[in-house]
Amino acid sequence: MDMGMGDAAIDFEALFESIGLHALIPASLAAWRPLLVEALAFFLEHLPEDRLAALLAEQFTLAADAPAAARAAALLAQCPTLHKLGQVVARHHELDPELRAHLQQLETMPSTLSVSPIVHRIRAAFGTDARLHIADAALAEGSVAVVLPFAWWEDGRLHDGVFKVLKPAVTDRLAQELAVLPALAHFLATRGARLGLPAIDYHGHLAAVQRLLTQEIRLDVEQANMHAAAELLADDAGVFVPRLLPWCSTDITAMARVRGSRVNDAALSPTQRRALGRDMITALLARPFWSQAEPAIFHGDLHGGNLLLAEDGRLAVLDWSLTARLAKAEREALVAIALGGMALDEGQIRDGLARLGMRDADCPQQAQTVADSLDALVRSGRPVGFDWLVGLLDQLALQGAAGFGEQLAVFRKSWLSLAGVLRDLGTDVAADLPLLSIGLQKFAAEMPARLLAPADSRAFSTHVSTADLIALAGASWPASLRYWSRLLGTT
Repeated sequence: MDMGMGDAAIDFEALFESIGLHALIPASLAAWRPLLVEALAFFLEHLPEDRLAALLAEQFTLAADAPAAARAAALLAQCPTLHKLGQVVARHHELDPELRAHLQQLETMPSTLSVSPIVHRIRAAFGTDARLHIADAALAEGSVAVVLPFAWWEDGRLHDGVFKVLKPAVTDRLAQELAVLPALAHFLATRGARLGLPAIDYHGHLAAVQRLLTQEIRLDVEQANMHAAAELLADDAGVFVPRLLPWCSTDITAMARVRGSRVNDAALSPTQRRALGRDMITALLARPFWSQAEPAIFHGDLHGGNLLLAEDGRLAVLDWSLTARLAKAEREALVAIALGGMALDEGQIRDGLARLGMRDADCPQQAQTVADSLDALVRSGRPVGFDWLVGLLDQLALQGAAGFGEQLAVFRKSWLSLAGVLRDLGTDVAADLPLLSIGLQKFAAEMPARLLAPADSRAFSTHVSTADLIALAGASWPASLRYWSRLLGTT
């Protein structure tokens, strides 16, 4: 697929070969590689010519012998949507280690932007506040924003802060890219059908992507999320959200500066790594999941650049622009699916999927996927956990299952991203174990209340009723028969 650009034409096949595009697509998605490669070409050729010219010029600035992984990271960094994609897959364990290392640089990059226009915007927004001393060099750069240090005098002391400011022209760039998505959805649906791939709701998924990426540049929304997250973590001694400062607006966030290093770069002993891993899972997944909050808030972008180990040993969680807000009913449905997995009960799992919003949960193809997932669970010899549950949801989504909300998709992304950070941290903590441990603690604490509640009430932070638990206990003998039936049937 070539694109005319003046008198020149772009050879996308050669470009993609130089960046090792196929290596960017995990082996588990091998059947989708032709469609994804063509989709990227479609996306790029629909960008304005000046954008595409700048993207290619960036490739020419790299050394002739630059590795494909470096070229791929440079390409993704040129587009906010692709930059975010690179951050999402940067810790995917199926990718080549060199490629993962380059993609992880997208999590937090040194900035080459001139800070003069940024300082001018800050001064224009807040006037010539004599207390503010703004640095003349940026601290870091992300997909949509740049971070600029500053200091201010208060109560006779000098304090450190950072401004998070939208990058120049990022709003226009993102608008250009998002404008391509409706046509891209039509292309994916048409071309996917010709390739014999499952019929996925590309229009719905890309519309959700459009809404989520638009939220990335709403710094006022992030500020509201930070307030909610700070309240959630207020009682946690080891994890915190940076304190917001008075100099905030819709496109500028001011917060206390966190001095430290990314968690994956910190020099920690194995014991410290295990403790840090448990703290991350407990604070960022277990605490909101095992709560009665309506809805519960989860960080939606848990890549390594957003998790800093502060100098005082606490974990600072940055960038709350993207969050998942799961209703209690959705968390109840997820627990119901997990209980169905424990009982190896296909019907209960399909019922939970329907409660989660999936349409046609009983159709033959999706019922077979549930059965196959239980077979795989039995063969693995591992207990039911979120890895199994997320894997089941992924398989259903790839088969075109519809009805899952975008908040669930963001929650899934958080789980996978944090699991990747833990894996790179070198901890032997399985993400499921702290999650289960907190759930058991909550269960023990709510036992007195259960004695007074109706048997079918799920008004508990563990999201199960006493009747659910009695049914699970009664299913132990049928479950053992199902286990041996599946084990013997798959050997």
